[in-house]
Amino acid sequence: MNVRPISGSWAGMRGRGRRSAGALISGALLLAVTACGGGGAGAGGDGKGKDATAQQSKQSDAVVTIAPKDGAKSVDTNGALKVTVGKGKLTGVEVKDDNGEKVDGEITDGGTTWTPASHLAASTKYTVHADAKDSAGRSAAEDSSFTTLTPKNTFIGNFTPEDGSTVGVGMPFSLRFTRGITHPEDVEKAVKIKTEPAVDVEGHWFGNDRLDFRPEKYWEAGTKVTVTLNLDGVEGRPGVYGKQAKTVKFTIGRNQVSIVDAKKHTMKVTQDGKVIRTIPVTTGKPGYETWNGEMVMREKLTVTRMNGETVGYGGEYDIKDVPHAIRLTDSGTFIHGNYWGGGAFGNFNASHGCVGLRDVRGGYSRSVPAAWFFNHSMVGDVVVVKHSHDRTVDPGNGLNGWNMSWEKWKA
Repeated sequence: MNVRPISGSWAGMRGRGRRSAGALISGALLLAVTACGGGGAGAGGDGKGKDATAQQSKQSDAVVTIAPKDGAKSVDTNGALKVTVGKGKLTGVEVKDDNGEKVDGEITDGGTTWTPASHLAASTKYTVHADAKDSAGRSAAEDSSFTTLTPKNTFIGNFTPEDGSTVGVGMPFSLRFTRGITHPEDVEKAVKIKTEPAVDVEGHWFGNDRLDFRPEKYWEAGTKVTVTLNLDGVEGRPGVYGKQAKTVKFTIGRNQVSIVDAKKHTMKVTQDGKVIRTIPVTTGKPGYETWNGEMVMREKLTVTRMNGETVGYGGEYDIKDVPHAIRLTDSGTFIHGNYWGGGAFGNFNASHGCVGLRDVRGGYSRSVPAAWFFNHSMVGDVVVVKHSHDRTVDPGNGLNGWNMSWEKWKA
């Protein structure tokens, strides 16, 4: 029996089967490698292909720098914050305090520099985000944060009139500082005044501790005034910083101006330019004449004590119950009720410099001239004295800046 051909034929078939299986396995492995390689070395699989070069070329050439450096402490409130960019232009800068309030600023120098519009507050953390683009339009950004200094010495401004008050047409906005100011421009810049209707309002310094603001002429009746005090962080003098951030609003009431004629011994009370009443008065006697000029009512007192020693007149008088008193100067000039003047009213001058109106002791009667005038007056109303034999009142003696020309006031 011949079986060899059969064996040889089977062996040949087995051999061909092995080669076919091997070819399939090799093909599968090659496919797997190709799939894992994501396209092979030519597609950048080794990290040095075209995609890596394109990604690297997308980086911006613009370099943003923020001063002070990130995390800085005890930063000065003025002049320290600055954002710059090299090889590009700033497209936006946002600075916020720890309450989320934005800090206004301006991009200058052809788009390469940003600085804040004003000083920063003291003891405050600020965050900065800045964006820029290079000449190819590629973006760059930088973030930073810092904290401003905590001052050891501070000042505030005591102000008049009060927030929410209604005052007469002569009332300036007056600030009296608790420390002498040696950097007046920085302090004045931190006080913003807005009016409705709009009118130009300018400030004037009396010494180094008082700053008053007023328009050229008396306020228009009904004007609404908003004052923003941004003194927090202002260096008023070396090492002394403001700690005040407040908004004050007041309204101008009806227009009342009263004209005292020291020669005729009368006072004409006008509202909106019309005389509503003429009142007999007495003013300062020879040697004690009343100031001439425009004087603004600063405070109203239903009753007060007047002692000559407080104004340099020794023991000439000490009246403990002067009724219906309205202060006109810091030096002690009042327009007030007088129950001891006898027949002086309308006839002769008998006071020590004040303007007196007939009244009763205790001020109980509403029918006497002093009570009527007191009840028809408000803080900020104007009293103008004419034809007295004394000089014009000093503009800084009380709220009496109206006795200074507009040109001198602005200077």
